[in-house]
Formats: sequence, structure tokens, C-alpha cells
Amino acid sequence: MIDFPLSGVTTYWWLPIVVALIVSAFTSLGGLSGAFILLPFQVSVLHFTGPAVSPTNLVFNIIAIPSGVYRFWREKRMVWPLAWVIILGTLPGVFLGAIIRIEYLPDPTAFKLFAGMVLWYIGLRLLQDIYKNKTAEPPPKGPLEISASRLTLQSVTFTYNNNQYRASTPGLFILSLAVGIVGGIYGIGGGAIIAPFLVAVFGLPVHTIAGAALLGTFFTSIAGVCFYALIATTYAETGLAIAPDWFLGTMFGIGGAVGIYIGARIQKFIPAKAIKIILTVCLFFIAAKYIIDYFID
Repeated sequence: MIDFPLSGVTTYWWLPIVVALIVSAFTSLGGLSGAFILLPFQVSVLHFTGPAVSPTNLVFNIIAIPSGVYRFWREKRMVWPLAWVIILGTLPGVFLGAIIRIEYLPDPTAFKLFAGMVLWYIGLRLLQDIYKNKTAEPPPKGPLEISASRLTLQSVTFTYNNNQYRASTPGLFILSLAVGIVGGIYGIGGGAIIAPFLVAVFGLPVHTIAGAALLGTFFTSIAGVCFYALIATTYAETGLAIAPDWFLGTMFGIGGAVGIYIGARIQKFIPAKAIKIILTVCLFFIAAKYIIDYFID
């Protein structure tokens, strides 16, 4: 057993590593780091319920994500223009979200209901996408690489599998801003929200958005951790633990780095529908647990 003094967590040293590895290996298939699942694990299993759990989750993102981004870049499956729009939109939003989390959602009970409703809505959108096949991808007939990617004020365009895809730049920016706010509140960097939206709303292939979503989550997580660390002293007199538990976040991050790399490596071999189903099941499971816990507590 090992103690994490800042968060008050006592657990086996290997548990955060193993849990993060397993979770991230699955969620990274769709561009999610796994932080949205690790947060309820910390709250419900490790009993880490204070506001500091959010920046601790962001520490996990910072350590875990680079391995997956590297893999997507190496395989030429990174849509860089999409990544930059996501980053520019979510960065200001994550600061606003952090303030809302501290000022209005310090009670873990209310936090559970909020998180559950957000995740349930995302799950419904993904489920709708699966059954209506609104973003069905054609079978492979060319190299599974990103090419001819371009960013203008009007749109983001790129070619994948010999098909060209286009998404509105203003639309992506507004979505990213909103996601940044919610992600800052939830402590997940926003990737768990924006990745499903890119697939279900903008109609982009699930195999192409993973790298950009992870990179956006990485940068917003850095901003979020810095912000929480800076304001920690402001709330010291209130007794609220705001600063991240770096030790616990690092332990989760080590497992996550291995898991995300594995997910990025095998993603191109997994059918798009299977990836969407995995994401939908994860979202509904966690959302249901939070909503039920809210009414039971």
C-alpha cells in the first residue's frame, strides 16, 4: 500500500498504473485519453472527492497523451489544422471552466449530477450516429494516411482514404470554446466531449480525429494545471485542496502513456463502428453511475 498525502488516497502502488493502462488502451481508439473514466474511479473507488481531483486528472493527461500523439504523427494520421482550431478554441474555455468548478461545483454530489448529464448527452449523440449511419465511412481503398490538410477562415479540409473531408472553421471554434468550458469544469481537458462531437456532428471519420483530439486535450490540460496551481494559494484559507496531487497524477499518467500508445498503434485495424460502440458503452456506464449516485447520496 502507498499513501498519497495531498489527496488523502491510500491504495496499492500498481493500481493507478494498471487501471489507467487498461482504460486508455480502449478510449484512445477514439481520441479520448481516458480521464473521463479515471475521474469517477478516483471519486468512487479511491474516495478522492475534492476539487483537486480535476487538476490531478489533467496531470494524467499531460503525462499520458504525448505517446499517442507521437504514434499518430509517425503514421501520418494527424490532422494538424483541426488540432490548431481545437487548441485555440478550448484554451480560453478551460480557464472559465476551472473558475466555475471551484466557485459553483465544489460539492461532489452536485458535481456527479453535472458530469452524468454531460456524458449521457454525448452518449445519446453517439448512439444516434451508430444507428443512423450519418457518418458511415467508406471501405478502405487507399492509403490510411492524412494528406492535403488545409486551414482557412472558412473551413478545415483534408484527404483520407482517397476521400476529402471538410468542416466549418467557425463551427469548430465555437464548439471547442464550449467544450473547453465544460472540460475545465470536469477536469478532462475536453477531449472526451469534442471527439464524439467531431464524429457525430461534423461527420469526420473516427480514425482521423483521434490524434487532433488528443493533442488538443494535451495543451488544454497544461493550461488547466497551471491555472489550478496558480489559484491554489487564493483558496488556501478556505480549506479546499485545489492544487493537483502530482504523485497520484503521475502514477496514472505512467499507465496511461503505455495504454494510449497501444491504442494509437492498433486503432487503424479496428472498424469505425466498433470504436464508436466502445465509446458509447463507456459514456453510458459512467453517466448512469453518476446520476444514480446523485439521487442515492
